[in-house]
Amino acid sequence: MSLNLLTIPAVSRETEEKLSHYRALLEKWQAAINLVSPSTLREADTRHFKDSLQVLPLVPAAAQTLYDLGSGAGFPGLVLAIARPDLSVTLVESDQKKCSFLSTVSRETKAGAIIANERIELATANRPAPDVITARALAALPALLALVAPWVVANPAITLIFPKGARAEEEVAEARKNWDFDLVEHQSATDPAARILVLTAIRARV
Repeated sequence: MSLNLLTIPAVSRETEEKLSHYRALLEKWQAAINLVSPSTLREADTRHFKDSLQVLPLVPAAAQTLYDLGSGAGFPGLVLAIARPDLSVTLVESDQKKCSFLSTVSRETKAGAIIANERIELATANRPAPDVITARALAALPALLALVAPWVVANPAITLIFPKGARAEEEVAEARKNWDFDLVEHQSATDPAARILVLTAIRARV
């Protein structure tokens, strides 16, 4: 199967400055709380920021709302909120300390992201279905689909964008046992072994 090779999109000078401030805050807060794997902090530009920016062209231009699940340190959701200020981004994260970090970055970069300090199961029960859902390093694809099922039912036009590692093909095969969906796979620009899965027309098998 041939893959689309992603590239890192160019961003404005203002966006670059905001992302630079984001990185400085990440380094400062990492000393107090574990936001990202310490081994990746030195390569944060590539491992986290560029890795998140490559998702930007995959978000439909007409999308108005995006939920980032298990946001952690805000990748990719908060980067997308900074790069696309027209997009309403909600960061769903159950850890209070991480939410404090996300709130600080959003406020100081004027990203305008909504910070939802709650479990995903509560979010799906109480929040309207978005246009787009992202999640990085949260769960295997079958588990992700089970988590977002209420939103998939509520919005059949929803787009799911999930960065995945070397086991992407295995996860897709497992997910197809219970779900039908259209899939476009993209090869990551930051990791040759990684993939970004874009799912649409998602339907649970009955």
